[in-house]
Amino acid sequence: MYKNLRELRLANKIPVTEFLEKLGLSTKSAYYKKETGLVPITLEEAKKIADIFDMPIEEIFFNQKVS
Repeated sequence: MYKNLRELRLANKIPVTEFLEKLGLSTKSAYYKKETGLVPITLEEAKKIADIFDMPIEEIFFNQKVS
């Protein structure tokens, strides 16, 4: 889940500073803790992230594969 978020951010060339502003975070450290999974992402933040990428929340945060 968190790896996917980082990959999306990098693929879309969104700097950390821009991303943390959109999420309402005050420091890079606060964002990196969320991106690496040290601090959980809230539902409100997940919605903002989905809006930034114009993707459903499920596609970003849930890796459900059916065999």
